[in-house]
Amino acid sequence: MEEVIGMIEAIIYENESNGYMVAKIKIENRLETINGAMPFLKEGMQIKATGLWTEHKKFGKQFKVEDWEEVKPKSQEGVERYLASGIINGIGPVTAHRIIKKFGDKALDIIENDIDKLLEVEGIGNKKIDIIKKSFEQSKDIKDLVVMLQGYGISPKQCIRIHKVYGKDAVSNIKENPYKLIDDIRGIGFKTADRIALSIGVDKASPFRITSGIKYVIDQFCLNGNTYMPKNSLVQQSREILGVSEEEIENGLYNAVLEQRVKNEVIQGEECIYNIPYYYCELGITKKIVHMIAGTYPKFEVDLINKIEEFEKQNGISFAESQKEAIIGAFDNGVEIITGGPGTGKTTIINCITNIMEDIGLSVFMAAPTGRAAKRMSESTGREAKTIHRLLELGYGEEEEELAFARNEKTPLECDVLIVDEASMIDLTLMNNLLKAVKYGMRLIIVGDVDQLPSVGAGRVLHDLIDSECIHVVRLRDIFRQSEKSMIVLNAHKINNGEMPVLNNKDKDFFFLKKNPRTEAVDTIIGLVSERLPKFNPKWNNIRDIQILSPMRKGILGVDNLNEELQEKLNPREKGKKEIDGRMGRFRVGDKVMQIKNNYSIKWTKFDGVNTRSGLGVYNGDVGYIDDIDENGNVSVNFDDGKNVIYEDMFLDELTLAYAVTIHKSQGSEFPVVVIPMFMGPSMLMNKNLLYTGITRAKGMVVLVGEERAMKYMIRNDKTYERFSALSYRIQSIFDI
Repeated sequence: MEEVIGMIEAIIYENESNGYMVAKIKIENRLETINGAMPFLKEGMQIKATGLWTEHKKFGKQFKVEDWEEVKPKSQEGVERYLASGIINGIGPVTAHRIIKKFGDKALDIIENDIDKLLEVEGIGNKKIDIIKKSFEQSKDIKDLVVMLQGYGISPKQCIRIHKVYGKDAVSNIKENPYKLIDDIRGIGFKTADRIALSIGVDKASPFRITSGIKYVIDQFCLNGNTYMPKNSLVQQSREILGVSEEEIENGLYNAVLEQRVKNEVIQGEECIYNIPYYYCELGITKKIVHMIAGTYPKFEVDLINKIEEFEKQNGISFAESQKEAIIGAFDNGVEIITGGPGTGKTTIINCITNIMEDIGLSVFMAAPTGRAAKRMSESTGREAKTIHRLLELGYGEEEEELAFARNEKTPLECDVLIVDEASMIDLTLMNNLLKAVKYGMRLIIVGDVDQLPSVGAGRVLHDLIDSECIHVVRLRDIFRQSEKSMIVLNAHKINNGEMPVLNNKDKDFFFLKKNPRTEAVDTIIGLVSERLPKFNPKWNNIRDIQILSPMRKGILGVDNLNEELQEKLNPREKGKKEIDGRMGRFRVGDKVMQIKNNYSIKWTKFDGVNTRSGLGVYNGDVGYIDDIDENGNVSVNFDDGKNVIYEDMFLDELTLAYAVTIHKSQGSEFPVVVIPMFMGPSMLMNKNLLYTGITRAKGMVVLVGEERAMKYMIRNDKTYERFSALSYRIQSIFDI
């Protein structure tokens, strides 16, 4: 390591989110370039930095800073320049000159140790001294925080947020209990808090460490879709992570239950520990579904068979028996589930049910989990369909502090029938909130493909409702004749049945390109997206219409690498094109991006051609395009459903490039063209269920690229990751009493 000492002459570049800077420093009589993480560095500062000299191929000699500290200027001239730089609010060049004139090179000592003496300086009164005090103290507090926390991956902006929450006592609060940060500061998790705690001497067996660690283990387990965790697994994993005894974990778990941070319950003879919100969601869904199944509904004086025949004649179709059963079942049951794969006529059934119900004077609402799915539902039915969040009127309550659904038990939905599509995507929390808004006597029709991957969020709601065997379920297996021409539909059903698909038929829509996944596949995929597919069909835009769906994030054919390669090919760096470095990668104007977690509080605007309306919420899996990056680093994204969202820095980690996305993240979406890399991977991931879901996202063409053995392996592998959920058990147990 080498060391340099000098004064900062100019800040060339600054990224406030991570403190990275490029600056010019005056070392003796020469100017040099330094770069690195240097939060709160200001022009006029005297610093001592350690690091290494490097040679940048474009910008030449630079000093890469590993660590730095501010050095008080010693000369009177240096002190005056430091104060005149604006580092302390309330002190500018004129006031700095007056302070130096009064106190000379002792000025900094006066400010640090006896700041009230500044009242002796001409032009500084009580009002200005308060500004100077507040600025100096806050700057010192935040700098102390940065010094304490910068080694733990906590950004300067997070330090500012920590200071806003804890004030001047931030450092002492963190030292007292670093695990507070998990609940109080967005983006700080257990691992970061634990590193801080252990480094400042917190006992490994401290009660708040063990309780926080147990909660962390359960939260991580639930991120995989589980609603609870078997106690034995929890104790074992907690011991491994925390490095304490089983007895200490048991005591910590006992305290966590008493503090209502977790819930314990025996499920089918096994003691289990629940994430509290999921526990109450399961109870809520169970109670409402049981009441709806057991409820009474008005009978209709309508000749359904005649109505169905009229619909068939008007639309030139002939329903299969299972499809007729689904239509009739919607009138005979308070709750019905209709499940089937692509081409089995789910949309046509919805249209028929809706037509008949509206004919007899019933009001019908339609909804889907995502904006894309709701838009597709509207287009296929010719009726308004809303996202479930919009249907339930998500917004701030009267206190304007917490987000809530305006539609609930007290203010239910005003309709006679609710039809919900793409139900395989609905997680436990969303279904619970939806059912709260369903009043007794309202009919509920749940439509989805149970063979799709389960929801990204916790639970396996559609599976569990069907598995309970307490709800009227219609399984559609007959393929409509319009869909028989599509190899996508036929091959999806073949794969779902464990059969090999028909490949590479001329003039068809399903192709397989055999390529070495390590040496050829990436270049083939890039060539397909950038040239071959748009040339095959000029209507296909290579960014908007062609979607890469990969089974995994990591590896050469994973989402992360493919996104980097495709960004450079489809939206390369150009002079004048704005870009920004985020924690999830580099973003440019024109990039295709995806929201990767539900954010219920972020604001959006939407222009419908006449009016602009606004609302809250962008959701996991929403895809959009960056149309601007302003001088403050705010990123403007236009989403497929017409929403425009401005992302401030604190929300940028919720965006990722979306030229390629995982098959899991594509649920509920539909694309003109889907390209799927085929390669070997973990057996619990590379399965039939995953491949089937990926293929059914395409409506125009599917291209598989890679190893034939990988495709065969996935089709024959029907193993899936088991989700721990007790919804089906709860519903059955009530009817078994």
